[in-house]
Amino acid sequence: MKYDYLIVGAGSAGCVLANRLSENSNNQVAIFEAGGSSDIWKVKMPLALLYTMHDPKYNWKYYSEPEPYLNNRRIFCPRGKMIGGCSSHNGMVFVRGNKDDYTRWENFGLKNWSYEKILPYFKKIETWSEGESQYRGSFGPLPVNQSKNSNPLFKAFLDAAKQAGHKINLDMNGEEQEGFGMFDTTMHQGERAGVAKYYLNPAKNRKNLKIFQNSFVEKILFEGKKAIGLQVKIKNKVENIYANKEVILSGGSINSPQLLMISGIGDAEHLKDKGIEVVNNLKGVGQNLQDHLETYIQQECKTPNTLYTYTKLIPKVLAGIQWFMFKSGPCSKSFLEAGGFAKSSPERKIANIQFHFFPSFVINHGLVDPDAHGYQLHASPNHPKSRGYIKLNSSDPYDYPKILFNYLQEEEDLKQTRECIHVARKILSQPALAEHAGKEVGPGSNATNDDELNEYIRSKADTAYHPCGTCKMGVDEMAVVDENLNVKGINNLRVVDASVMPEIPSANLNAPTLMIAEKAADSILN
Repeated sequence: MKYDYLIVGAGSAGCVLANRLSENSNNQVAIFEAGGSSDIWKVKMPLALLYTMHDPKYNWKYYSEPEPYLNNRRIFCPRGKMIGGCSSHNGMVFVRGNKDDYTRWENFGLKNWSYEKILPYFKKIETWSEGESQYRGSFGPLPVNQSKNSNPLFKAFLDAAKQAGHKINLDMNGEEQEGFGMFDTTMHQGERAGVAKYYLNPAKNRKNLKIFQNSFVEKILFEGKKAIGLQVKIKNKVENIYANKEVILSGGSINSPQLLMISGIGDAEHLKDKGIEVVNNLKGVGQNLQDHLETYIQQECKTPNTLYTYTKLIPKVLAGIQWFMFKSGPCSKSFLEAGGFAKSSPERKIANIQFHFFPSFVINHGLVDPDAHGYQLHASPNHPKSRGYIKLNSSDPYDYPKILFNYLQEEEDLKQTRECIHVARKILSQPALAEHAGKEVGPGSNATNDDELNEYIRSKADTAYHPCGTCKMGVDEMAVVDENLNVKGINNLRVVDASVMPEIPSANLNAPTLMIAEKAADSILN
């Protein structure tokens, strides 16, 4: 079989590419997804995201190696394994990042990735509920809606943020990011608004687009330094499928570097150690791994406005019925819809913390129900200095890679995380929350000095599920792709996903990933 473009991975970036590249009927496009359909109620129901996060049918369910600065804990790293990828199981918060993020990308030598150059692509993605403006789009495929969640805890939290000296921001994706408010979300009419539904589904009946589900890409095929196709296992049969124009990797920050290395592109010494023939020595493949590390500041709640209510059988059943019949009620919300961006200390030039307010306790990534009413403020430094890596365990493409984030390796990251806790405590102690606020559960009111906070962070901090950077674009010797996302030293091969981010943005990663894919599609076609 031959196609013009072969896309590996039908996640956020892959679905965008499949749609845009197949708009021209002359382009023959194939997309390969290791998982299956995401057209199930567990994906469509916003509050059901944990069901697929923990189901190996829909999730890769990776774990890191023991993290040396987090008391040697292995950190859960869920990645979507279905059509739509992580957009089919994420928290549906839609944040672009700070303008300054992309100025830094530009200063890395990536002149085409300045905020001014990428803003049109952010606008191209969305139809925003509040209407078009200089910063917002109104004709894009994806419905992006400012949350209207009426849970009284959200209003109390935002009032508390204001009382603590923070401003209210009605559009954190607009002119300025700093401030608190209701987040934009990818929820629409009571359902998840993922890329599978809004990018891939409108294109799936095009005669020039072929979607392969449950198809595992084992390696990239080369002729010298030119990518010519893929070795793919489809329905237990291994086939070679060839590309007339390009092979495009959109497997995400774990899978894309793994596939490059399995195929012979990466650090030569590492590949030789695994018995892999070297196609191109690129030392940066799998390096530069970044993530946002969240710390939960948890507080008991004296009012019954939390999700603890819906851990009980009858309220849970009634909420489910309401959603299935009317697409309304608590199951039609993600409850990660209030938060904001703030400076951890006055000397910071820009907001360096992101907060998510959640009206429940989260225990072990939602596997354990809370045993009481409570709420928590997720706090994470936006620009961690620590860097990790992805490495191969073996030359077997089915063998999970080694993942090490090295969270808190840099002392500055630990310092900023402590500052996060101080800012969070100030907000949570304001009068606006007084009628709801019980005692602080985590870190606990007795944890006040640096050593006590450090221990809480090392024992409890966890991933925000934002891995990126492992095939970074740039001009330095550790860059894997150039500014057009072409793999260095290889013809007809690109990487288009969150792995190309040189530095993690101040954002949940779905919106920046979609922007990257829209911009890449433009580059490929023009």
